[in-house]
Amino acid sequence: MIMKRLPIVLMITAAILLTPSGGCLKRRDAEPTGANTRVKGKAEVGLASYYGTEGHGGPTASGETFDMYAMTAAHKTLAMDTEVLVTNLENGKSIVVRINDRGPFIEGRIIDLSYAAAEKIDMIEEGVVQVKVEVLK
Repeated sequence: MIMKRLPIVLMITAAILLTPSGGCLKRRDAEPTGANTRVKGKAEVGLASYYGTEGHGGPTASGETFDMYAMTAAHKTLAMDTEVLVTNLENGKSIVVRINDRGPFIEGRIIDLSYAAAEKIDMIEEGVVQVKVEVLK
């Protein structure tokens, strides 16, 4: 009985081991399938949120340590190290940030800013605001 199951077990094991990432799916891949290149002038409008103490000191998808006081952001598809201009459409304030992480993972949001970047465009109190994100380089 064991000998009859052995070939099946070996095939399943081989399939798992030969699958990229060992069959595991990552939530925060550094370069997701279909990642955008840096298309200067590309813009999108949507909701921004921010993250701070909960991720501070932890890893980002780029491999950097997250610093809530740095001018960085998370985006689902823009290439790592892309610089973007983020404008708070409620007050007109803007900030340039560098993409170094993946996210946000909440439907309807297009960018997660670091605490420092969110503070510069006065969105801390609101938490989530309408923004325009424009690729600079």
